[in-house]
Amino acid sequence: MKQPDASISRFPVPEFDTLPGDIKDAMLSFQEKLGFVPNVLFALAHRPAELRAFLAYNEATMAKESGLTAAEKEMLIIAFSNQNGCTYCVMSHGAVLRLESGDKYLAEKIAVNYREANISPRQKAMIAFALKMTKEPSTISTEDFESLHAHGLSDEDIWDIGGITAFFNLSNRMMDLLAVRPDDEFFMMGR
Repeated sequence: MKQPDASISRFPVPEFDTLPGDIKDAMLSFQEKLGFVPNVLFALAHRPAELRAFLAYNEATMAKESGLTAAEKEMLIIAFSNQNGCTYCVMSHGAVLRLESGDKYLAEKIAVNYREANISPRQKAMIAFALKMTKEPSTISTEDFESLHAHGLSDEDIWDIGGITAFFNLSNRMMDLLAVRPDDEFFMMGR
């Protein structure tokens, strides 16, 4: 297990050997799956209970059966993470989107201007809703739901968009607070 240097976070980064067993197991699982442990895990391990909650909610929103594809979930996160200025999330989820979609440039197109990206009207409507929820959540209305329904999205799909948006907006804020540096590996994944 490669221990990241302390500069990945503004807060102390714990040594792998000092972590609780379940956190070590989670990190080893990521190591096996990706070939590295993302900096976000080491940074959030400063508070193991919060890392557990982060991993559980990530699993609940991203791994569940849904009317949204894995790629569509990543598109949402990239769009509002870019709007929020969260480099870590744009880079990490951009890497995942490249792998999910097979498109080497889609993540950057969505981050810069999703309206000009080669994605479906449904996906553009989903992103517009997630961006509205990020910046103007109190303005969400019945008309927003009707628009998403017109694109074939169910109320459960809208809940999924909302849950992903709420959770990863929290993640954006934490990455900014902690100043988590994007892993070098993310820049080349899916290229």
